[in-house]
Amino acid sequence: FYTDWAWTSYVIFSISQTLMLVVGATYYLTFTGVPGTATYYCLIMAVYTWVAKGAWFALGYPYDFIVTPVWLPSGMLLDLVYWATKKNKHSLILFGGVLVGMSLPLFNMVNLITVADPLETAFKYPRPTLPPYMTPIEPQVGKFYNSPVALGAGAGAVLSVTMAALGCKLNTWTYRWMAA
Repeated sequence: FYTDWAWTSYVIFSISQTLMLVVGATYYLTFTGVPGTATYYCLIMAVYTWVAKGAWFALGYPYDFIVTPVWLPSGMLLDLVYWATKKNKHSLILFGGVLVGMSLPLFNMVNLITVADPLETAFKYPRPTLPPYMTPIEPQVGKFYNSPVALGAGAGAVLSVTMAALGCKLNTWTYRWMAA
């Protein structure tokens, strides 16, 4: 299962993590107005992923990607955009959203590369009889449209702009609710 779905789960997890990061980080960043808040939020979420990763391992699923430091550089980019554009929310939504959407899958790939590939392990240490689901299949290499980083970054960059706008919009809803 892991071998067959590794790239698919990588793309899905990259996109979902990107969206969670950008909504929460832009919300807290625009709520406080202090550059650095997005990085702080990402640090909190990194600790949460430690806990979640432990749960996945306990359930026996080799959840080795999206390890802890992945969120931090993307949060730093968001803070940098907010600071560099003099706290301009529209620039934060557009530039910050695109940067987070494109950067997280890239940082995530660095983590995924370091994971022992089950296929490689099967080649190195073959058992006398491999079950059918472990029979090695030659991977298709070099096709850009099959690249999980390109797919995750492309989809993430488009969706993150919308989610960054939602993160900013949550502030106005919060203020209206508090004023009522």
